[in-house]
Amino acid sequence: MIAVYLVLLIPLVGILYFALSGHREDSGKINVRFNGITLLATIWLAINVLNQGTIISTDKVFLIDPFNVYLIVLTAFVGFTTSIFSSPYMAHEKAIGKLSDGRLKLYHSMFQGFMLAMYLVLTTNNMGIMWVAMEGATLATVLLVSLYRTPESIEAAWKYFILCGVGIAQALFGTILLYYAAVQIGDGENALLWSVLYENADQLNPEILNIAFVFLLIGYGTKIGLVPLHNWLPDAHSEGPTPMSAVLSGLLLNDALYAVVRSKMLVDRATDSNMAGYLMMGFGLLSFLVAAILLHRQKDIKRLFSYSSIEHMGLMTFAFGIGGPLATFAALLHMTVHSLTKSAIFVTVGYAAQLAGTQRIDQIRGLIKTQPKIGWGLLIGTISIAGFPPFGVFTSEFLMLLATMHSYPWLAPLLLLGIGIAFAGLFRHIQPMVYGDKPEGQNPIKANLWPVTIHLALVLWLGLAIPGFLAHWFSQATLFISGSTPL
Repeated sequence: MIAVYLVLLIPLVGILYFALSGHREDSGKINVRFNGITLLATIWLAINVLNQGTIISTDKVFLIDPFNVYLIVLTAFVGFTTSIFSSPYMAHEKAIGKLSDGRLKLYHSMFQGFMLAMYLVLTTNNMGIMWVAMEGATLATVLLVSLYRTPESIEAAWKYFILCGVGIAQALFGTILLYYAAVQIGDGENALLWSVLYENADQLNPEILNIAFVFLLIGYGTKIGLVPLHNWLPDAHSEGPTPMSAVLSGLLLNDALYAVVRSKMLVDRATDSNMAGYLMMGFGLLSFLVAAILLHRQKDIKRLFSYSSIEHMGLMTFAFGIGGPLATFAALLHMTVHSLTKSAIFVTVGYAAQLAGTQRIDQIRGLIKTQPKIGWGLLIGTISIAGFPPFGVFTSEFLMLLATMHSYPWLAPLLLLGIGIAFAGLFRHIQPMVYGDKPEGQNPIKANLWPVTIHLALVLWLGLAIPGFLAHWFSQATLFISGSTPL
């Protein structure tokens, strides 16, 4: 379990370092080093799980299995590449007077705080600690959303805090109901340990678990951005610094969905009904369709892609709700390719906004003519997230469609309709931004786009052929989530 402790200890040290040392000119590079070392620790952890199988710490506080271990590595990888983008980006924000040394110090400290919360959500075996970690992520990102201290960013931060605070309160009540159900079978000391709940799920009161899941879905669904609980997400993306948008879309939404799926596994094992799956399908499909329509109405480029995130999180929630090996495999693959693609898109969006001096879609024009790397990065990223072959998003969406046609064929036309509407909504905005006339007086900026290249190359690779070790992880996680293999 040394690797688990390192994964949690390194960002904790990062928080303390940035909080106590004060701002330095190389703080961005030091942030990269912290995230790079954590990535190495997660790879070590993944190798241990690959060789040994599920790992539970002696005190049962930590649980690492095929489901969460790949998400831990994905979280570390996206955090690492985003920090690489973040270093020059935030330096530029300071250079143009948008940030002070104190704000940069807060930014780097909260970046590490956010990463620590994400790792704790994924590694803990305790549903109560998972809730605390999710709330910790909220507090860290609230400070990041309000980093610029403009009236709009402060309003967005309060909106985020209030809505997510109400949502997380619902998740707390659901967690209390889980504890109550466990206490009824006489195991109060370990009542919130997920492994204990899962092993004894057939003894838990199914009515209490069904009610608990409703509150957990509403609570964590607020973090996922499920409609109608999504209103905080576009504001938080548009008003906070762009690196925060990359990790919000690429990491926080995944972790919230992870918490919902963990809860669904308990309910499915304890009850004979598919109530949890039907609720996830309903909220997921509603979110997917509403977000696809709202893409057409956006005037801010970061809000545009935040609604794209809501759309794709709705798809994943829908697929996990269907259940079964094919839909679950598709959802796991989609979590991966969406995180990689969306974080890459927000990198290019950040540079595009710096290049144009605005986030307004109608004022960002001619990116390919002004700075081709930014223009092509945004175009290829949009092609990928829209589900064009041969990118991995196409593969996962195709598998979702097959699973829907097999289990609920009458819903397949709605998926196709939503995909078509989302495609039109994205490209009606992206085409003029990329190919429009070059504005006068606009000059290229310093941009490090190799994280974009790496992410999109990986998404292309996953669309053409999934590596054997990753296919093994997905398969083991699929069987585990579907209940086909024991803990």
